[in-house]
Amino acid sequence: MITRVRHIGIAVSDLDEAIKLYRNVLGLELEDNREIKEMKMRVALFSTGGETQIELIQPTDNETALAKFIEKRGEGIHHIALEVDDIESALDIVRKKGLFLVDEKPRIGVHGKKIAFIHPKSTRGVLLEFVMK
Repeated sequence: MITRVRHIGIAVSDLDEAIKLYRNVLGLELEDNREIKEMKMRVALFSTGGETQIELIQPTDNETALAKFIEKRGEGIHHIALEVDDIESALDIVRKKGLFLVDEKPRIGVHGKKIAFIHPKSTRGVLLEFVMK
């Protein structure tokens, strides 16, 4: 079902400053940096040299779930994205095993792939994202 950890999503309040840290201090390669107006966020994607990427996400609207996450918990790890071969099947499996879904059906995510989130109430406080391979 799960083929790899695709990325680790980190919520930030200032994307430009966070980019400086990850690129200039940590030496990671910036692969993508853009605003996604319909999702009310800015996103920067970094290569780690392996299969897993770092995704920095900054809300552009104070009323979004991401902005409320930062307000309540501060900046930090927001979610872990897990790549799956068949997202509909993966959702069906976890639903049947009693996990609560944020997204009952897959939707198109930031990077153009089908995604769906699993509620942290059923995953020991971790927001998990399934991403179609």
